[in-house]
Amino acid sequence: MRGPGRSWVTGLVLLLLLPCAMVISATMGFMEVPAIEVLHAVSGRLLHIPGQIDPVVMAVVTDVRLPRIFAAVLVGGALAVCGAVFQAILLNPLADPYTLGISSGAAFGASLVIVLQVFGLTLPAFFSVPVFAFAGSVGTLFAVLALASGDRRLSSTNLILSGVIVAAILSAAIGLLKFLADEQVGIIIFWLMGSLAGVSWGDILLLLPVTLAGLLVCLMSGRELNIMATGERAAATIGVNTVRLRWILLVTCSLMSALCVAVSGIIGFVGLIVPHFLRYLVGPDNRWLIVLSFLGGGLLLLFADTLTRAVLPAEVPIGVLTALIGGPVFCVIFKNRQHDGSKGL
Repeated sequence: MRGPGRSWVTGLVLLLLLPCAMVISATMGFMEVPAIEVLHAVSGRLLHIPGQIDPVVMAVVTDVRLPRIFAAVLVGGALAVCGAVFQAILLNPLADPYTLGISSGAAFGASLVIVLQVFGLTLPAFFSVPVFAFAGSVGTLFAVLALASGDRRLSSTNLILSGVIVAAILSAAIGLLKFLADEQVGIIIFWLMGSLAGVSWGDILLLLPVTLAGLLVCLMSGRELNIMATGERAAATIGVNTVRLRWILLVTCSLMSALCVAVSGIIGFVGLIVPHFLRYLVGPDNRWLIVLSFLGGGLLLLFADTLTRAVLPAEVPIGVLTALIGGPVFCVIFKNRQHDGSKGL
């Protein structure tokens, strides 16, 4: 029977698994590092203790692997939280951070700056691929919201259809940019597939406060999301302003997703798989589902990134691996939804 007891157990298990998985991931790679040396490297860097460990091992662990590990946890957790919230506010089990076309906006921004560099336009260092990707994501968000809110209300159907329309337009624009990029098209394609290979501590310092702030906003809205699931009229009679709540959470989660895409590229299906699995495991209570989705999403993406980085013979873009996992899951969810819909007729 699902309930608070199972939620507590699931939370404790995920909370124990995540740090263990982070340490194990740090030991794996082209240079195998024992777990005790990983801990020594971290403590040595934090406490500024010189000579405690080989400088090469210290650099590999703290400057190469740990930023990537923390990025996987933060990006995976943020995408899973956004997926859970999008599914709650849109009342659609197929919604995830990419339903609103945010990934297409990020892809367009990144492709645009790459093409501009191909044509010899010298840009300041600040105008890098992540910055353009983030700007494209945010621009797409406001375009979708403007298109969907003609009557000042944000219906689920209008939001999803607006996301599909904007994503289709941007997809055509990306195709044109790839054609113009010519020899540099490989760079665009690799970025579109998603990767954490180039992540630095600077990216972590940007991701951490935004992700934690967004998580806090979503957690504070858990009770209202539960009430909203009973229907907008019922929620309104209790005093929940559904329009205001939907706007706040849409903007919060879309900005979180945009930042994740700007740092890591396109990584899909994390926001679809994790909330569904946890909802099946612990139930639909969003107060639990949101925090468990953060832990589960971080664990899933960390596992996928470690697999591509340290297990497979050649590094595969992480977005390809998550798509291979998420595609079949998406099909199962869609078929189950069709089956449930036919039973209700």
